[in-house]
Amino acid sequence: MTRAKSSPTVLQIVLGRRLAALREAAGLTAAQAADELQVTLPTVTRMEKAETTLKFANVKTLLEVYGVGQAERDEFLSLLGEAATPGWWQSFREVLPNWFGVHVSLESAATHIRTYEPAVAPGLLQTPEYARAVLERGLPRVPHDVLERRVQLRIARQELLTRVDPAPPQLWAIIDETVLRRPAGSPDVMRGQIDRLMEVAELPHVTLQVCPFAAGLHPGAFGPFTIFRFAQPELPDIVCTDSLSSASYEEEKGEVALFREALGETSVSALTKEKTKEFLGGIRKDLYS
Repeated sequence: MTRAKSSPTVLQIVLGRRLAALREAAGLTAAQAADELQVTLPTVTRMEKAETTLKFANVKTLLEVYGVGQAERDEFLSLLGEAATPGWWQSFREVLPNWFGVHVSLESAATHIRTYEPAVAPGLLQTPEYARAVLERGLPRVPHDVLERRVQLRIARQELLTRVDPAPPQLWAIIDETVLRRPAGSPDVMRGQIDRLMEVAELPHVTLQVCPFAAGLHPGAFGPFTIFRFAQPELPDIVCTDSLSSASYEEEKGEVALFREALGETSVSALTKEKTKEFLGGIRKDLYS
């Protein structure tokens, strides 16, 4: 998955992949499926990649063509109805780029989130004040009302850390010491942000590590990335890498393995969870007291 052009829910992605698997099991090509629906080949391809809406009538026809049994057809069509429900983030559509909508969708459905941030606190761990300071420096500049909506979206994403049903994801975040020493906003903002990191670090499903300057260079030092893992067998681990105005999503096993290795080696260079708490307290006292 690279440069996603839409923001489907994870369930839509899963159903698209199941549809492709059923077609292949039936021994049909995408072109033959397109002929059955009397649509173009790209239409079927977009359906299987969740780049377009899965229409009930088209899916029902394909399931019949693929020889899917009645019970499995009913289950698939029932899930299709669930997939049609917009994700909660769609209420922020006016300020949510499509490429980032994919990120929020993956984040909301993941059972494990592993992330490395060299320059700023991870979005899931930011205070509103810190988020505002970070977003104010983003390009292109946006009007105040848009900025405030983006701050609201960032804070709304954090609800997954305290949700009950489904259980919150396991979050493993590694940040560089730079995140703590480079001011984002006033000393008050930085105090509040470090307090937030110390608070979240106490959650049983969160592991937070700081990689100090003394550790030297490490494989993760060349840019931020996030690895998502899911309960659905159709979805492999997916890596998201960010740039100034877009993101790329990669699931090729070799590529994902490199990022896993980078995170693992970086974690060895970083302070342990307990030492990280002590380090955060020291930084707060020395720089922002």
